[in-house]
Formats: sequence, structure tokens, C-alpha cells
Amino acid sequence: MLVVKKFGGSSVADKERILNVAKRCAEDFQKGNEVVVVLSAMGKTTDGLISQALEFTPTPKKREMDMLLATGEQVSVAMMAIALGSMGIPAISLNAFQVAMHTTSEYSNARFKRIDTERIHHELDAGKIVIVTGFQGINKYDDLTTLGRGGSDTTAVALAAALHADACEIYTDVEGVYTADPRIVPNARKLKEITYDEMLELATLGAKVLHNRSVEMAKKYGVQLVVRSSLNTAEGTVVKEETKVERMLVSGVASDKNTARIAIIGVKDEPGVAFRIFQLLAKANISVDIILQSIGRNGTKDISFTVAKTDLHDALKVLEENNARIGAEKVEADENVAKVSVVGAGMQTNAGVASDMFEALYNVGVNIRMIATSDIRITVLINEADVDKAVKAVHDKFMPDNAMFS
Repeated sequence: MLVVKKFGGSSVADKERILNVAKRCAEDFQKGNEVVVVLSAMGKTTDGLISQALEFTPTPKKREMDMLLATGEQVSVAMMAIALGSMGIPAISLNAFQVAMHTTSEYSNARFKRIDTERIHHELDAGKIVIVTGFQGINKYDDLTTLGRGGSDTTAVALAAALHADACEIYTDVEGVYTADPRIVPNARKLKEITYDEMLELATLGAKVLHNRSVEMAKKYGVQLVVRSSLNTAEGTVVKEETKVERMLVSGVASDKNTARIAIIGVKDEPGVAFRIFQLLAKANISVDIILQSIGRNGTKDISFTVAKTDLHDALKVLEENNARIGAEKVEADENVAKVSVVGAGMQTNAGVASDMFEALYNVGVNIRMIATSDIRITVLINEADVDKAVKAVHDKFMPDNAMFS
């Protein structure tokens, strides 16, 4: 049996936790399994490296940031190999170049193109645990690239798919996927299983337990995921195509504070305006979420949308540099906003979810600024200061204490 096991930064934050992870990997290995381990950087290493770079300039080149940040995972995989060696377990650490893990050329947000599995199979055949750097790859120029925050999840899924692994286990500091962030909602419940589609929506909308691109890839290649804690042996949450239990109306509530609202005021009310705006943003690799267009008046209209707060500076720069094409009277930005979303496959066949959600927000005095929907989710934009009480209110509305959970 070939198992891919991914451990996040908090799971390898210090010597004690590295030894804990090494012990768990050794147990699987000693059962006769082939084990591939994917690691994130230790603890707050990535944040620390970013802070150091920003001491020189607020806008460091993305290529050099990828060179810098890729060192974090290289440290953790080497440490893990050393720890396993101290236990008498044969292990080898490999970085993205040694594997090799080929990506697109987009620095800081690259995507996998293919993975060469020959080196990994060679080391597995030699009877070793193979420990691979998460979060990183190499592009056609042989430069190191990174996959964006949370990219180690995507590395694990990509390896599981390429190696045709029998299992892909994602270990975190929580015991699985919860109906809401337990740090915000103390009575949040752990789900026994959840569909790829539901997990993808939750991950995209702010749930930090899995990287959204890892879920997207798992669905595409049929990789069944298990999310569980690295700190205990509790059963986790299975992420797969279909769940055995009847679909709940709402599977989870997510929030995202990494959100900013941009309003483009007074553009011409004519065909092609929206196309020009969003084409420019797309070319700059800026993703847009909620979009609201006002009814035309006096030959003009307003277009509002949300972007990640980390993309706000670049988005405003693109719009400013191209305003001759856009023709806006002015552009406004607001960083003091956040998204709150409910997600559930059961919403497809049940009316009244939006009404219930809006009632819950009304009852705690939360104003809704924008709304977006899909078949299995409803997202609202609210003031950032209201996020925690909004999440608690919506969770209590759809998941009372007497609800059935595994």
C-alpha cells in the first residue's frame, strides 16, 4: 500500500512535533507500507521570511521571494529525514528540483504541469520513506516557484495522483473538517465526510483546513482525502465524490477576512465595459468574486466587485493605468469588509436557505452589502467587524445543538 501523508507547519513546528510526526510515519512504514511524506515549512517560518524581505522593500520581486520562501520546506524535510534516521528508519529528503515537480512559470502562484515519479519510485524501491518539500516546484527556466499559501496540500494531492497512491492523508492541528471554525464557534461539529464540491466551496470561501486547489485536483483525479489531526489518532473527515449519509441542508459556514471591495463609479452604460474591466484584471492574474452592477442611469452605471485583500494594490494599479479604456469617473476601495458563506449540497433541493441566513444576520444587526449565490452556496459581504457574530448567528440558525452529526 502506498500512502501519501502531508503535515502542515504547526505539525512540524519544533523538535518535539517533528519527532511525533516521524513516529507516525515510522509506524506506517513498519506495517509494510510505502510512505511518501509532504511537509510545509516549520511553524511560522514562511511568515518570518516574508517579514525579513519586506525590511528591504515593500515590493520584492516575486522570483526572488520564491527563491527565499522555498528554503523553509527544505529545512523541514531535511530535519524529518534526520529524525527518522535517528530512529533507525531509512529516509531521504527531496526538494522540487530533485523530484522534479514541473510547474507553470507564474512566480508565487504557480500550478503543477507534471511530476516526474522516477526518483521517488527508485527511493521507495530501495526501502526508504521519501520526504518531499511541499509548496514548491520548478518552471521551464529551472527556477524555483511556489504554489501560493496552502500549496503543500496541492503538492500532496498531485503526488498521490501521479503515484496512484492508495491513500492521501492531510494532517493538521484540528481533527478534521468542521461545520465552522471552532475558534469562532465553540459548538462547531466535526463532519465524518463531505463531498469534493462542498469542500471546494468552503476552502475557496475561507475555510483554512484545505487549500482549494488541492480539492479541485483531488476531484479531477479521484483522489480520496482524509483530513485528520497530527496530534492524536482520532478519526478524521473523508473528502470524496459522494457521501453515504443523506445530504445536510448546510454542511458548513465559512468566513474570509482577506477581502476588499472595489467600486468603479460612473462608467458608460454600454456593451463591452464589463468585459474590458475584467479582462484587464484577468491578465494581471487577479481573481474576482462577488460582482454587482447597478442599473444604468443618465448613460452611466457603477460596477462593484471583491478581490483578495492581498491583490488590492495590484488591482487598483491596473485600473488606474487603464482608466482611459475604462472611462470611470472614480474608483473606490474598501478593505474593512469580509465574506460569510453557507455551503451545502442539500441547498439544491431546499428553498428558503437565503431567507433563513438573512434572518439570522438581521437578528444580530449585521448589514449585508453584497450577495452572491451558486447551487450549493450563498455568500454575503459584510463589515469586517461583524464577522464573528455573523458566523455564530448563521451557524446556530442552520445547525442547532440537537442537529445530527457523526
